[in-house]
Amino acid sequence: MALTMLLPLSAQIMGNNIVVTITPDHKDWNYKAGETANFEINVLKSGTLLDNAKVDIEAGPVMYPDAKKSVTLKEGSIKWSGKMTTPGFYRITATAHVGGKDYRGLCTAAFSPEKLQPYCKEPKDFDEFWSKALNEARKNDLNPTRRLLPERCTKDENVYEVSYINDNANSRMYGILSVPVKPGKYPALLRVPGAGVRPYSGDTYTAPGKCIVLEIGIHGIPVTMQQSIYDDLRNAALNNYWDVNLAEPNKNYYKRVVTGAVRGVDFIASLPEWDGKAIGVTGSSQGGFLSLATAALDKRITFLGVVHDAMCDFEAEMHNVGGGWPHYFYWDVKNGTNKELLNMKVEGARYYDGVNFARRVTQPGWYSFGYNDEVVPPTSSYSTYNIIKAPKTLSVYQMTGHYWYQEQWDEWQNFIRKQMGIE
Repeated sequence: MALTMLLPLSAQIMGNNIVVTITPDHKDWNYKAGETANFEINVLKSGTLLDNAKVDIEAGPVMYPDAKKSVTLKEGSIKWSGKMTTPGFYRITATAHVGGKDYRGLCTAAFSPEKLQPYCKEPKDFDEFWSKALNEARKNDLNPTRRLLPERCTKDENVYEVSYINDNANSRMYGILSVPVKPGKYPALLRVPGAGVRPYSGDTYTAPGKCIVLEIGIHGIPVTMQQSIYDDLRNAALNNYWDVNLAEPNKNYYKRVVTGAVRGVDFIASLPEWDGKAIGVTGSSQGGFLSLATAALDKRITFLGVVHDAMCDFEAEMHNVGGGWPHYFYWDVKNGTNKELLNMKVEGARYYDGVNFARRVTQPGWYSFGYNDEVVPPTSSYSTYNIIKAPKTLSVYQMTGHYWYQEQWDEWQNFIRKQMGIE
């Protein structure tokens, strides 16, 4: 009786009974350009085919579908074929309408992805621009602060909210620092964040008691405030911060973000607990971009881990190819934005395109993304990966979107620990 009373308290809603699946006929989802990919679309209820399901199908190159069809699947299943004659990704989505609700599935096949190349061009003064930005920032002392957070400390780690000066005397970066309790010298990791405005909890899980981890925010505000404050900022002053001054490189919002990430390396290097040897940088989405940028600009970085890296190959969308979030030029091209203004934005964006940082990465790296990512198209991630000349490992999890599976997370963490010499 007691167990029966407890069951309602622990029950959870998990998934849907109706599912749309799309399966390609190549297990690795990879095809050569010119081949035909064959897909099977199924609408399932309780794991079995659902008769007479009404389905809308859309298919074509990622972000640029060129085929649409509405059908009723008498036996809950249909075949579909797609083809690309040039390197790229072909995506098919199917939305079933059942009982007044929509259920969606997607699948993205790759065509000769190893041959993809980015469209992004490189400013002639790219190195000079970033060298000057960092030199100007480093004229300021770090003047770091450190505040113990007893409620976040563990038996292995002391956890602090920290801050340090970024690009001017009144501009700070804030983060959460985890340092092993046991005195000694340790390898270090810089965690850089995905897009958004939020608090941070710090990292006491990567290798408890065996490494230093600094997890930073990017907005120059403390990272331990109540959630409502970040919500207010996200909806007001920091709304669409990624769009600020795209046409003016020296005023671009990300200028202080990039210098702040590199100053994070300066901060770690100043810690007496650092072993002076291993220091990595890692992040996903916006954090993937920042990992590329930090590794490119600071050769004290010894490795990087990059997951579905955003902000890479913006210019692809000038050629009707899916480019990186935040898709600066997708709507400009569709809506016919003034060419002069558009060209200024394109030229300005090149200083903040992950492709141009990737060209300068020399450290070993682990790269991972999913073919089904609808935020960061695999076209941009794969083309960026292809131009990296440093030692690299690619781990594709085809079904993932803009998230990761447990196995992907575990592989990511294992790479980081191995690079830091931690078993």
